[in-house]
Amino acid sequence: MPAGPDRATAPSPHATPQRSTAAPSPAGTPPHHLAPAGTVPPPRHPAPGRRTLLRAGAGCALGAVAVPALTACGSSQGDGVGPDGKVTVELWHGQTDTLKQAIEALVGEFNRTHPTIHVDAGGGATADVMLQKVTAALASGSYPDIAYVFGSDIASIARSPRVLDLTGALRGPGPVPWNDYWPSLREAVTINGKVRGAPALVDSLAVICNTRLFRRAGLELPQPGWSWAEFADASHRLTDAAKGVFGTGWPGVGDEDTTWRLWPMVWDLGGEIIAPDGKGIGFTEQGPRALETVASLATGNAVYIDPKPGSAQMYQVFLSGRMGMVLGGPWSLPDIVAAKVDYAVVPLPSYSGRPVTISGPDTWTVFDNGSARSKAAVAFVRWLISPDQDVTWDIGAGSLPLSVESARRPAWLGHSAETVGLPVFTKALESARVRPVHPAYPAISQAVGEAVVTVLLGRSSPDRAMRRCAEKADAALLIPR
Repeated sequence: MPAGPDRATAPSPHATPQRSTAAPSPAGTPPHHLAPAGTVPPPRHPAPGRRTLLRAGAGCALGAVAVPALTACGSSQGDGVGPDGKVTVELWHGQTDTLKQAIEALVGEFNRTHPTIHVDAGGGATADVMLQKVTAALASGSYPDIAYVFGSDIASIARSPRVLDLTGALRGPGPVPWNDYWPSLREAVTINGKVRGAPALVDSLAVICNTRLFRRAGLELPQPGWSWAEFADASHRLTDAAKGVFGTGWPGVGDEDTTWRLWPMVWDLGGEIIAPDGKGIGFTEQGPRALETVASLATGNAVYIDPKPGSAQMYQVFLSGRMGMVLGGPWSLPDIVAAKVDYAVVPLPSYSGRPVTISGPDTWTVFDNGSARSKAAVAFVRWLISPDQDVTWDIGAGSLPLSVESARRPAWLGHSAETVGLPVFTKALESARVRPVHPAYPAISQAVGEAVVTVLLGRSSPDRAMRRCAEKADAALLIPR
């Protein structure tokens, strides 16, 4: 996250940043570096996010899809086949607005072409509250077959014995070879060597520039390989307090949306989120330097600090032409185009000159509701993430191709050629990294988010903020899980 970084509800504190489906009305010029007083609904996601034979009556349900044997972690019984021989699969897709329309159109196509499987996409909750909804459903024993789960939540959900092991289904023969998926995406759905979710959505982080403001400030657009020092310098030179123009923006809530923008800096400096021994964080040395970069943005009101969840107000300022650069993802582009902002997309800066970014993949998590429903659910998921359907979903969701094969599809190449900056986000997937799939990650994220906010607001030095962060994060890693 992204995803990222998109829904009209407040995001989970560990969610990929939400993606927006509609450009909200421009906010008024804020009187200072904090967000304006008016409340702006957060965008979608961001933020946006798939079982050999069933049994006698459903044997042809999978059509041409060959599904490898699955390993169910639970012990649910019952075949799930109705009197008419049709298997009903319950999907909690989590999407709203145009993304809801996109996924429901794909579900309709699947139901038309797979007459002995019916996918019911009517239930569930928005993606932002899916973790709570699924957790409660598992506790009650009445849970869906498939749910859209943020990548940062998969480690928690996968502890349930009702979550299917999809290793055979996704690593075996299928519409997309496992190694065709981006490395970051494969890592995001793998826990202890097993595939515990199917890829649902992938994005990457880059810098979106307002080219008009760059010209007005007499600045050349950044080029690949630029540095964080150059980013900070450009932020200050783009700032024009008299006109209410900020150089850049940063979420100031202290949640995952605040945190995940720091990780590319940490990785580029040689740090890791969790140390190799798993007993502590792996960025105690790199964290202060990354926070120093954040602190350098906060001086002179060059950074717009958004105090509202979802980053909606930060993006509003950019959409209204009052921000020179914003760290965003492909989910931002439809709104920028609709707002008629002249823009360009450039890779994230770095300290080393090497390309580095972060990706926020989300997942389709599949649950054991008996053999027939499980096999039908996996058949749907495999169909949904195959290149043709994936590209349709990517274009509708404002996300990126899940695999190299999807990225080669003519429909995607045409869409990419027509959308300024989209190839930059896709290219970034080649070197993108993801947050660790670890149950302690939410606590680490919270500690980092608090540190970033205290530095942004000038309430703590980078060194002091990092020490407090390390104390809390290390303590979380010591808790047996």
